[in-house]
Formats: sequence, structure tokens, C-alpha cells
Amino acid sequence: MSPLIQSDYAVRARLGLIVPPTNTVNETEWRAMLPAGVSFHTHRMRLHPDVSSEAGLTGLHADLDAAFDMLKPAGCAVVAYACTAGSMISPPRALPDALAARNGVAAVTTSAAIVAGLKALGAARLSVATPYADALNAHETHFLRNEGFEVARLIGLGIGAGGPQEYPRIARTPLAAVADHARAAFVPGSDALLITCTDFPTLPLVATLEAELGVPVITSNQATLWAALREAGLDDRIAGCGRLLAAH
Repeated sequence: MSPLIQSDYAVRARLGLIVPPTNTVNETEWRAMLPAGVSFHTHRMRLHPDVSSEAGLTGLHADLDAAFDMLKPAGCAVVAYACTAGSMISPPRALPDALAARNGVAAVTTSAAIVAGLKALGAARLSVATPYADALNAHETHFLRNEGFEVARLIGLGIGAGGPQEYPRIARTPLAAVADHARAAFVPGSDALLITCTDFPTLPLVATLEAELGVPVITSNQATLWAALREAGLDDRIAGCGRLLAAH
């Protein structure tokens, strides 16, 4: 047991969670999946849409270091940066490894967690559903292909085409609409269905979609929690949240 752990609510581990300011789904879904004896503690950080330029990366790293400074005193064993598109940097481990080295705390990012989760499942050919507009969809497609995945189909709902002020709509997408969108994205013969964005409500759909489509379903929040738990040394198998958490 880590010497940092003192609270009865976190007798096994405390996790840190960094989310964008508009995000209202990540915490709710993590709370539903969290194993007993583990707590998580959240800090909000501004969005960083530019992760390709030197200036954009410098700003991202500076804000993440500031967020880590706010979470480290809580004794978090791992800190997760839970933003899908904002963490899609190649190679995927570059950002979490740099954060861990600078801050002295294990780090996880959503994009690196997705890549690790897909590889753990042996998935190579992907169907992908996002809530995003074309620019972020193109960024995500490039990232996945750069990591060696075949993207059979990637479709978005177009949210954000009019600017970041549209992002709160992502969390308000009805579950039935998310399910229909996921089915529309799926290409038979795919190894997995990937549903991305930590603010996209997906958790209640995972088990149903896996049974219906016959392939693993990976989501941003599920993969990020899986990676954070494993980084903290916890190998709990969690039922009802998809094959990734149940079997890996």
C-alpha cells in the first residue's frame, strides 16, 4: 500500500483527473466504474485545441504542470489528463512520460490509454464514432493511422463546427442518439468499435453494443480509467463496462 494513502475512502489508491472546463460526463462515468477502495479527485483545465505547433505544445505542458501542482498535494498515485483530441500527440507516450518525469507522479493521457487498450485487445481494424466536426475527426484519423491502426470508418456528429461554444452540446447528446451514431459508424469485419471524447455519454451502451456487434467497444472514459488503475498497480476486473476492463 502506498504510504501516501491515509483516507478510508482510498485505502487502495487515489487517482487525479484533469478534465476540460465544459466536461460534465467524465466524472459521472468514472464514479460508476470505480472499484472499491479507490477515489479520484478532479481539476479543470482550459482546452488546448492546438497540439501540433511548438507554441501550442508549450502552453499545453505549462497548464498541465500547473494542474499537476494542484493535484499532487492530494497524494494521487496517478494523474490522468482526460481529453481525447487534446492529448493526441505522437508518439502517444511522449506526453505522459514527460509529465511523469517533470512532476514525479505517474501520468496517463486518454489518447495513450486508447492506443494501449486497443493493442491489449489485439484490435487493428477500427470503426470509430465521435461527436466532433471535420477538423478534429481528421486529426483523430491521422493519429490512429500513425499508430498503425486501420480506420475502416470514422464519422462524427459535427459538434464544434461553429466553435468551442458548441462543446457543451456533446454531453447533452441523448444516449439513444449516441447508440444510433455508433451503429452507423460500425463496419462489419472491424476488430473493435472506438467511441471517443471524454464528454460523450457512452457507459450505459458499452455492454449492449458489444453483445450486438460482437466486438469490443472502447470508449475514452473507460480506457482512461483502465490505464490509470493499471498504472496504479490495480488489476481489478470490472464487469459491465466492456471487455477491456473485464478481461485486461
